[in-house]
Amino acid sequence: MLQALIFDVDGTLADTESLHREAFNHAFAQAGLGWHWDEALYTGLLEVSGGKERLLHYWRCVQPDLRELEAGAVQATIDRLHAVKTAWYEDAVGRGAVALRPGVLALMDEARGQGLQLAIATTTSPVNIAALLRTAIGPDWRLHFRAVGDASNAPVKKPHPQVYRRVLTDLGLAPENCVAFEDSANGLAAAAGAGLRTVITPTAFTAHHDFADALRVVPDLGHVSLARLREWLRA
Repeated sequence: MLQALIFDVDGTLADTESLHREAFNHAFAQAGLGWHWDEALYTGLLEVSGGKERLLHYWRCVQPDLRELEAGAVQATIDRLHAVKTAWYEDAVGRGAVALRPGVLALMDEARGQGLQLAIATTTSPVNIAALLRTAIGPDWRLHFRAVGDASNAPVKKPHPQVYRRVLTDLGLAPENCVAFEDSANGLAAAAGAGLRTVITPTAFTAHHDFADALRVVPDLGHVSLARLREWLRA
């Protein structure tokens, strides 16, 4: 029996990656680094889950001999860049720079109306989640979700299944009673690693990923209803 829907955030609930890229570039300009992530470069960098992890990966690519010259100096720089990036992103989202993707709210409303639980499983930070959902749903957005797994309580990034295992534990449900919603191969691998069937809604940044193991791949959640989900699960 289907009892819960579990949603990724970036790319799945909202097509946020272009705004994240702008936020990173803002942080780089503020720091005078001379770095710039264009769309093609950023698409490749999205193979690395987590903003700080992505920063470190890129830094090591452009400076292969990167070492911690002083205790924590590299990590401290990454932390500062990420803080500037996050503040800019939160402000932009608060000003309405992104909206939820088609069908998201309708599917959530239908699920709640039929007594299903809702949950979030993401590698992003709590502040990014709150910025998006506070604007899209309202200040009481957290009341809509039985469980929220994020970078603060599940720090091992996707494709590791830690965040989904955490959410399933908090829901008190078995994976066969839930469906996950993702937009990337890393997200699909994380959900599958926790035993979940997954519906994929790709974005321009992830359309080239391999989604062979997905329950279904659809353009957006406007193509999903609970009746269709149950039909796909039976099949």
